[in-house]
Amino acid sequence: MFHPKARIQWINDQVGYGLVATEFIPKGTITYVKDPLELEISLEKFKTLPKQLQAEVDKYSYVDEKGNHIVSWDLSKYVNHCCQCNSMSTGYGFEIAIRDIMPGEEITDEYGIFNMEEAMYLDCGKPGCRRRIHGEDLENYYQIWDQLLKSALRQVRQTDQPLWFLLDEQTIAELNSFLANESNYRSVRELRYTGHQHHGEE
Repeated sequence: MFHPKARIQWINDQVGYGLVATEFIPKGTITYVKDPLELEISLEKFKTLPKQLQAEVDKYSYVDEKGNHIVSWDLSKYVNHCCQCNSMSTGYGFEIAIRDIMPGEEITDEYGIFNMEEAMYLDCGKPGCRRRIHGEDLENYYQIWDQLLKSALRQVRQTDQPLWFLLDEQTIAELNSFLANESNYRSVRELRYTGHQHHGEE
């Protein structure tokens, strides 16, 4: 489920639709939580789908640490990548605003975390755009991303959290453990899936 202070909007011809903030969303706000309504498609199931459906799943899903394609039931599927994103996935199973997001600003995240099998070439128009994102980015950049995420997570208890009700007891306990002692941090690297096979392989 995505944060309620967001709406879908046409961004441009390159990326199509995206999500923009309808109100101010402060740093430390949980912007997305994987909830029980999300559609999970295993690698085995994915292989049985017609090519046209595989293409749609690829476009509107991310691959979790278990290798499942996760297709969101709500607006979450329209979040675009940006190399200078304002929201990012954490090792705790949710996304968080890593800086303040202004009303009318596009809400973006980091696709390099999502276990992509094939590279995506783009130009996000931001300083430092990598021009190419791939699943290997998680291994290459997780230490940098962890620092951004730690900074945001420190504010998680000081911010209004409309999606808090979706967090399970274990996740809340792990968050509290981090807040009490930052050596207990759960790295975004925990989202890495290591069992990739090409779609055409059996």
